[in-house]
Amino acid sequence: MAEKIRIKYLSDKIEQLRYIDGKSDWIDLRAAEEIQLKAGEFKLIPLGIAMELPTGYEAHIVPRSSTFKTYGVIQTNSMGIVDETYCGDNDQWFFPAYALRDTEIHVNDRICQFRIMKHQPVLEFTAVEKLENEDRGGLGSTGRQ
Repeated sequence: MAEKIRIKYLSDKIEQLRYIDGKSDWIDLRAAEEIQLKAGEFKLIPLGIAMELPTGYEAHIVPRSSTFKTYGVIQTNSMGIVDETYCGDNDQWFFPAYALRDTEIHVNDRICQFRIMKHQPVLEFTAVEKLENEDRGGLGSTGRQ
């Protein structure tokens, strides 16, 4: 059975959320206003939605694979996290964009995507002198010499 999530659309100019052609369980988010950025400028781009996430869940927001190529912007925090406490009528989601070239983003352009995840379980860390696994060779290694 599907989880039910209450969503408030803060713009009537963007398409409502939906899965795209069954290709992925990520859901696209759209710009809710016209944006013009010059190279080196930063802007919080409104996404035109607010949501009540279920208790114990959070949304992970990342750029679409085509966002940089199409618009020349990167997400300044690499990945955004929205937890279930950010759930009021005016708790609009935003995409923090930094322009690497002059660009225009139009209302309803798909600029990022999100998925909803359960919170990480409580973890307990135990310090040890040695890990009981074979070394792979360190950062960036496939483990082959």
